[in-house]
Amino acid sequence: MRLISDELPSASFENFIRDCGGWAIIDGGLGTELEKRGADLNDPLWSAKCLVESPELVTSVHLDYLEAGANIIISASYQATLQGFEEQGISEGESLLRKSVKLACDARDLYYDKMASSGSLKLQPVLVAASIGSYGAYLADGSEYRGDYGDGIGLNDLKEFHRRRVQILAASGADLIAFETIPNKLEAEAYAELLNEVEMKDVSAWFSFTSGDGVNVVSGDSIEECALVADSCDRVVGIGINCSSPRFVDGLIRSIKTVTKKPILVYPNSGETYNAQTKQWMESTGDDLDFVSSVEKWREAGATLIGGCCRTTPSTIRAISKLLSSRST
Repeated sequence: MRLISDELPSASFENFIRDCGGWAIIDGGLGTELEKRGADLNDPLWSAKCLVESPELVTSVHLDYLEAGANIIISASYQATLQGFEEQGISEGESLLRKSVKLACDARDLYYDKMASSGSLKLQPVLVAASIGSYGAYLADGSEYRGDYGDGIGLNDLKEFHRRRVQILAASGADLIAFETIPNKLEAEAYAELLNEVEMKDVSAWFSFTSGDGVNVVSGDSIEECALVADSCDRVVGIGINCSSPRFVDGLIRSIKTVTKKPILVYPNSGETYNAQTKQWMESTGDDLDFVSSVEKWREAGATLIGGCCRTTPSTIRAISKLLSSRST
């Protein structure tokens, strides 16, 4: 179900949400599940390393999330950049980007085949979202958690950095592009301008920001200003938050809701904190709410797409699916 039709892309996305029952479930953490399957992700390419070394693991994780109830699976391209592949001596970067989407589409086909063979009369709608991480994710130094790229990186630099990857993923067969963990307003503006370029006119996308305080994105730019950038772009069909603490989500939804009528999506972390120096996750010292028990609160605040990011698992998504299914009318 590519979000291209005679109607506005936002209308297509809203129809998808309606077909899911009025809400849709996004998948959970990818890296955590790949590591459980034996992948070593201590690498500048992170999960994109598996596109080269163990693509079957990626398909397996996607399939697990679909079987857990996900309506949207996100490709393993968050940290897959042409520049990053080149620096690792990998020349087939463009084909690996396409491969990341194909693996997700293959998992969707496997899921549908499995459901059909089991005699299931109704298959849940499933979209494949092509992930694009920030410039900071490429740097692999924790910059996506700060949003400070220095005075030497401007709007045109970010557009040039992202342009070819966006073009490839836009033509990859994905249903939409997920611009994830956006740490500052400047990068959101770069994405919006890229989507408005002529060759991008049939692309749909969501913008998902990351916050460390529940008020601003991690750079210090206000979440409302960032959401307005997304709202102003016709190609953006959803706006939200990912890779943030669950305890901030309710307030962030309410802030975003003041500046947009587009669907709001949230897929926060488990509540743990990432240490960019040690490259390890640490238990939160804050008063984090139980993740799944917060889902109903997020829905009431205005979120219509809910899932998980880092350190969440298929068990998390299954619990979300069970909870929301019980609320379905």
